[in-house]
Amino acid sequence: MLLFYSHNLICLNSCLFSCGSFFFLSHSLSSASAGLGACSCFCLPGLPPLSETSTSNMIVVLLLLLAWNSAVRINGDDGGGDGQCDFKPKLDPRPHSVSILEFGAVGDGKTLNTIAFQNAIFYLKSFTDKGGAQLYVPPGKWLTGSFNLTSHLTLFLEKGAVLIASQDPHHWEVVEPLPSYGRGIEVPGGRYQSLINGHELHDVVITGNNGTIDGMGLVWWERFTSHSLNYSRPHLVELVASDSVVVSNLTLLNAPAYGIHPVYCSNVNIQNISISAPPESPHTIGIVPDSSDNVCIEDCTITAGYDAIALKSGWDEYGIAYGRPTKNVHIRRVHLRASSGSTLAFGSDMSGGISNVLVEHIHLCDSNSGIEFRTTRGRGGYIKEIVISDVEMENVHTAFAATGYCGSHPDDKFDPNALPFLNHITLQDVIGRNITIAGSFYGILESPFSNICLSNITLSLNPVSSGSWDCSNVSGFSHSVLPKPCPDLLNPSNSSFSSCFSLMRINGQTAVL
Repeated sequence: MLLFYSHNLICLNSCLFSCGSFFFLSHSLSSASAGLGACSCFCLPGLPPLSETSTSNMIVVLLLLLAWNSAVRINGDDGGGDGQCDFKPKLDPRPHSVSILEFGAVGDGKTLNTIAFQNAIFYLKSFTDKGGAQLYVPPGKWLTGSFNLTSHLTLFLEKGAVLIASQDPHHWEVVEPLPSYGRGIEVPGGRYQSLINGHELHDVVITGNNGTIDGMGLVWWERFTSHSLNYSRPHLVELVASDSVVVSNLTLLNAPAYGIHPVYCSNVNIQNISISAPPESPHTIGIVPDSSDNVCIEDCTITAGYDAIALKSGWDEYGIAYGRPTKNVHIRRVHLRASSGSTLAFGSDMSGGISNVLVEHIHLCDSNSGIEFRTTRGRGGYIKEIVISDVEMENVHTAFAATGYCGSHPDDKFDPNALPFLNHITLQDVIGRNITIAGSFYGILESPFSNICLSNITLSLNPVSSGSWDCSNVSGFSHSVLPKPCPDLLNPSNSSFSSCFSLMRINGQTAVL
């Protein structure tokens, strides 16, 4: 490791002396870490070389090396794999299996089967120390209210099996609000328990042969828009304070609120999921990693009324006190569509912090916003160390957005001086078609958004576009971005250099900024 640092220190120093403050190294991180071959420098034009005898020059070199090392960790290229999704969970067959039919369930779409599911899972608890068990749901329409899972369990929905959520609120238990939110998100007080739940579980798999879970959300959407909810709406799948969770090979329809909500969880894998809610469904969100770590979301197709994927970590003073961030998240090969919100959102409930997120190879379309970072005064927390690359977007109103003026507060106990901070955000290798606004970045005066790094981005604006970029209280660096970003993100000045220690790939090469 010391030899690796020494070699790259020589490369960085050589390039810095030759080029000035900004340059590219021709080898990638993987090749640099695999061997100690020669490095080549490609200088950015218009910058004079720095003095080889400058003391500050050596300090800058050390800072660059630290930035490189930090960027390696962000991208997961430190010998531990490329990202969380590269660590596949081992799913051994359960030694025991029962069918829901054995507990009196009737798949006619009319008979309420809540007790059958509850009894089946109660029975399967006896196998938790015997390798676990599987609950098999055959083809049919299985009407049910909410029920709880147990550890070392696989819930398997066969092709043609449809879990239908009851529309009667009395079939949904009311539970306490999450401690990092302090109250129901939509209505003060408690919240309706989600359709499929798990609390403090280990080794839980919800999967199938493309079975379906239908939340029958219309009745909940009408109550939401008419302000007639007694408690906050339920979700389809929610795992709380659980570890080693897999949700895969399913279709989720018409969630009352969220589709999948892992909260306070670790080691979550969400794979090959299709989630759909109508464009007019109010504030429906596909997947919400919330104060969770080591999360993989891959090969999913999501259409939602508000956000397709939203990363969260608590609400104001409650999230700050709970203090659990969302971190180590890997999202790849997803197709996202969102109507009134964003296809990929960070916040605005982010008081516990959001960090170390890698997003790659994503397709975004037919949405109000493509990628959006949200926060506001009183949130505290942070959004940092985010790398988003290889993005295709089309028919999106605003390609990129970051705002420090989004979201409400749970009560009047929040601290208006709890300022969030947002930095080390890298957006690279993006192609957009039929875009109305390229970027909208509005930081907070007392806590500007910094280290916004843009590279190799081409956005084609539509004829109705009235402007390309709007910015205030933001700083960073950009290279090869069209249309041209706002001045605070454009010029390779000393200020942008000092505020944008990040690693970006530009035209297949490694750039140290």
